[in-house]
Amino acid sequence: MTPDPLFYLLSGLIVMGDLVAALFFLRFWRQSGDLLFATFAGAFLLLAVGQALLALTNAPVEEKSWIYLLRLAAFVMIIFGIAHKNRSE
Repeated sequence: MTPDPLFYLLSGLIVMGDLVAALFFLRFWRQSGDLLFATFAGAFLLLAVGQALLALTNAPVEEKSWIYLLRLAAFVMIIFGIAHKNRSE
């Protein structure tokens, strides 16, 4: 079963939004050198890659479950960045 073309459009918008957010946080990391911004940039990059793989893979849903591990890694990165920021202050 092929997904609706709207799925591809929305996936592309999500990937673009994640990449814009990653570049946004990367710019602030380069200005401040704060690790929190670097972890947020990496997390949004992982979210973009995961969404792109989810849209571009033509496998059944059961075989795409490993892609969600990228989302888990992104959220772990965010938690690590926040915990590191709170611990260092």
